[in-house]
Amino acid sequence: MSSVIKIRSITRDFPLGQEIVKVLKGIDLDIQKGEYVALMGPSGSGKSTLMNLLGCLDTPTSGYYELNGVDVSSMSDDALAEIRNKEIGFVFQTFNLLPRTTALDNVALPMVYAGAPKSQRHKRASEVLEDVGLADRMDHKPNQLSGGQRQRVAVGRALVNKPSIILADEPTGNLDSKTSLEIMELFGDIHKAGNTVILVTHEEDIAAHAHRVIRLRDGVIESDTKTK
Repeated sequence: MSSVIKIRSITRDFPLGQEIVKVLKGIDLDIQKGEYVALMGPSGSGKSTLMNLLGCLDTPTSGYYELNGVDVSSMSDDALAEIRNKEIGFVFQTFNLLPRTTALDNVALPMVYAGAPKSQRHKRASEVLEDVGLADRMDHKPNQLSGGQRQRVAVGRALVNKPSIILADEPTGNLDSKTSLEIMELFGDIHKAGNTVILVTHEEDIAAHAHRVIRLRDGVIESDTKTK
C-alpha cells in the first residue's frame, strides 16, 4: 500500500507575547491510501494544529510533510490552496454551507475553484448528492434542510473533486445521536468506496467507527492503535 501522508519530525510553534509555545513536538506519522483513521486527544493536545497541517491550512515550523508523494511542508499559500482544493475534502462541525445557495451549487463549489465547466459541475454534483442520499433535495437551500441533511451536503462537497483524503473535524458535533450514527454510516460507505478518511473527534463512540485510532497528548503521539 502507498502512503498518502508521510510526516517526519513535524513541529509547530506559536509566539505568545515574549514566549514561544511549542504545540507539536516532533510528530512522525504515515497514513496509507484507503485507511480510516481517528485523531483524538484532549483540548491542547495539538490535534487541531495537526489537522490544520494535514489539511494544508498551515505549514510546520520544522519537519517534512509529503502528501501523495509531493513535499508540501514549505509551499507558498497559493500552492497550498491549489493542493487543498484538489487533494483534500473537508467536512466541518458547522457544515460551512453558503446559505442562499442550493445543495447542488454548494456541492459543486470546489469544482468552480478548479475551473470545471458548468455542465460538468452539475453532472458530478448530482452524482455525489445521489451517493449521499439527497437526490430529492438538490434544489433545496440549507435552511430547508435538517442538520443531518446539511452535513450530507457538506460531505458531498468534500467528495466532489475526488480528493486523496476526506478530513472531517468533529463532523457529528452539532447533531443528535441518531443523526450522528447515520452520518458515521455514510463515512463508513465512503471509506468502503476506497477513500482515505481522517476523522478528528473527542468522542470515543465516534472514534470507534475508525479502523485506527491515533491519540495525541502534549504535542506528541501518545498511542497509535489498529482497532479493526
